Amino acid sequence: MKRPMGEGFLSKIGIPAGFAWGYAGLLLFMIGDGVETSFLSRTFFDFGFSQAQVGAAFTVYGLAAAVGAYLAGALSDLWGPRKVMAIGAAIWLALQLAMLTIALPTRSYALLIVTYGLRGFGYPLFAYGFMIWLIAGSPKQRLNTALGWFWFSFTAGYPVIGSLLAARFLSILHPAGLLWLSWLLVGTGAAVALFLIGDQTGRLPLRAGGGGSLKDILTGGIAIMFTVPAVGRGAVARVINTASQFGLWVFFPIFFTQKLGFSLQQWATLLSIMMGANMAAVIAVGVISDRWSWRKSTALLGGVFCALACLVFYYAPVSAPSNYPIAVVAAAIYGIALAGYVALPPMMTAQAPDRQGQAMSAYTLGAGASAAIGPLVGTLFIGSLGIQGVVWIYAALHLASAFLCLSITSPGDGKPLAA
Repeated sequence: MKRPMGEGFLSKIGIPAGFAWGYAGLLLFMIGDGVETSFLSRTFFDFGFSQAQVGAAFTVYGLAAAVGAYLAGALSDLWGPRKVMAIGAAIWLALQLAMLTIALPTRSYALLIVTYGLRGFGYPLFAYGFMIWLIAGSPKQRLNTALGWFWFSFTAGYPVIGSLLAARFLSILHPAGLLWLSWLLVGTGAAVALFLIGDQTGRLPLRAGGGGSLKDILTGGIAIMFTVPAVGRGAVARVINTASQFGLWVFFPIFFTQKLGFSLQQWATLLSIMMGANMAAVIAVGVISDRWSWRKSTALLGGVFCALACLVFYYAPVSAPSNYPIAVVAAAIYGIALAGYVALPPMMTAQAPDRQGQAMSAYTLGAGASAAIGPLVGTLFIGSLGIQGVVWIYAALHLASAFLCLSITSPGDGKPLAA
């Protein structure tokens, strides 16, 4: 039986049958989640909250995201990825609504912490729930390609297209209007994914028979970081991977607009350029990693390059504060460097091939924790060291991650993967 033309094309480019609408829903969801990235910290600042309070709010958000990222795997085993995605979407939509209608109008910091901070559970449950659904339902011989499209859709929305929307419409809709637009986009994306994904795998618990307690699953996912130390080192490297990114996203909008004289629209454009460069670099780094060495490419292109790129992203605009093209180049260099850690997931799962789900839980925990650690570093040190000192701390962390990555050896590392 001849397949529909569209299905055949999607299969050729590596999108598994039944998941096309999931990618579309993820893209819309992450566009909605990413709209705020370039201006939310400045918006909280303009509502009268201090830099330390803003940093603390983002830290709480990051902690919730870390827990949500980890729970995505455990709850998918118990309840199925589709239900996990639905819970994540519901949390995001309900708490965003409460923030817009109660917390910000009343300028209540306590309510801001509750509504924005706990909203951090939302996107990782939705996004990583979909990733786990892909892992469970995709043909194994094309799994890496399917996951490549996952990260493409994720990054295209958060923050590339989201920030471009902010740059284009911030002067028209203002922050409040854009935050309402993000609510509509997230709701639409969630509906598309939850109702139109054709694959049935994620509608049932992934654990055989649906048995087992949540305590057992959570304990197993954490324990692997100690029983297989290389997985633990990989998780720490994953935290560092995007810690600087999440930290700079909190403090650089204020620094670039207050100290360097750029507008919020210009910062939003820089953010889109940064992650657009990252999207392109992920593909190239993946090829290099498979043909050369997972650990060496991650250490050099991730750890060392990111350390240098952090410093470039700070010092280049400072040296020429009125020169926007220099800021653009610096942002692009930093975005490219962030792609250097693309081989971490296969490095970690290769350490325990019979416990890949638990290894991925460690990876997603690191990914979520980075959203908390990055702002926390800035919150703790920006008062005493200033933004310059904070950037140097991020650079030092990236260098430390290079040594962690070099210590993780994988069977077949550096040999071409089977087709």
